[in-house]
Amino acid sequence: MHKIKKLYSDSFQELKVTQNLVFCGMMAALAIVLNYTTTINITQYIRIGFSGLPNRVVEFMFGPAIGAIFGGMLDILKFFLKPDGGAFFFGYTLNVMVAGVIYGSILYQKPVRLKRILIAELLVKIIVNCCLNTLWLSLLNGSAFMVILPARILRNLIMLPIDTVIVFFMLNCITRIMHTNGIHSYDNRK
Repeated sequence: MHKIKKLYSDSFQELKVTQNLVFCGMMAALAIVLNYTTTINITQYIRIGFSGLPNRVVEFMFGPAIGAIFGGMLDILKFFLKPDGGAFFFGYTLNVMVAGVIYGSILYQKPVRLKRILIAELLVKIIVNCCLNTLWLSLLNGSAFMVILPARILRNLIMLPIDTVIVFFMLNCITRIMHTNGIHSYDNRK
């Protein structure tokens, strides 16, 4: 319990640093640009995009608390800038916040490891993408949960290794850039 409390306390402390807030603003701007330019709608239920990559950077650098806040605020902002044809639904914002907590809890203050990223991706794909997202889709569209679920499981199984590798390489690049500039995000002993 003490480790979890410290993890969230450390994460909230990141908000006190002005540079971190500016960096989050830059990541939000990048996410919005990526949302406009790189989202591919395959079907009504399957969408591939890269606008979540800045979220992974924020969650890695600033932890679960900031990851959840950043993700929630950014989701609301992206909706108002580019509504996807429907009314705002808080369930999707909750999904992004839960994902922020999962990624942040697993990646914050830890070295970049493929296994760690795979675990985070797997948990998000099971809890958020397959369970919560499918629930929201079934509630909003009137479709049966079990009818939508197989296609969503298949999509997430296909995307799991792809997303894992993309996040792994991206976080390695971010780590190298941080070390080059004398910024250390985690303790190497962990």
